[in-house]
Amino acid sequence: MKKVLLAGAIALFGLSNAQIAKGTTYVSGQVGYSSTQDNNTDSKVEDFTIVPTVGYFVGNNVAVGLGVGYANSSTTTTSALTNVETKLSTDAFVVAPFVRKYWTVGEKFYIFGQLEVPMAFGKDKAEYSGTASQFNTESKFTSIGVNVKPGLDYFLNKNWSIEATIGEFGYNNFKYKDLDKSTDNFNFGLNLSSVTFGVKYVFAK
Repeated sequence: MKKVLLAGAIALFGLSNAQIAKGTTYVSGQVGYSSTQDNNTDSKVEDFTIVPTVGYFVGNNVAVGLGVGYANSSTTTTSALTNVETKLSTDAFVVAPFVRKYWTVGEKFYIFGQLEVPMAFGKDKAEYSGTASQFNTESKFTSIGVNVKPGLDYFLNKNWSIEATIGEFGYNNFKYKDLDKSTDNFNFGLNLSSVTFGVKYVFAK
């Protein structure tokens, strides 16, 4: 049995000496948009995210990088009884420094673990408008966390690869500027709902 396990480990991790060389640079990022219309409640939900990312290999199979971008989400609801429209929206500037460690599985296939510190600086806004009155409120917030993400990376050729992260394990602190209290969130998930896919361009040496 031990011989079988040893053979499996060698087959999985020992067939290739391929590695991503020190000094390699890559660009990738996250772009997403979704829109949902619920005709039963006259509500519409929209989400938009764009976070370009640059990474640099400080050692063989070890990269550091930074993602900088913007995220927006909004929910608009119209009441048929009062004819009042309510719009709740969130706008945030996103910064996410990270370090990523790769392990070689095959000549073109890698697994990696990523440690990142995502930060967001933005505001929540509520707008109310109707036949009788119209007003809005606004609250600024900051958010900072620490996440660990496992992932897979497959190189189509020397310049292009497809990568995926599967779940995340981490902590996040959320605080409104005008409030003394903050919210702590813990996330431990390894499921399909947390899977993300991306395309990466590598400036091969």
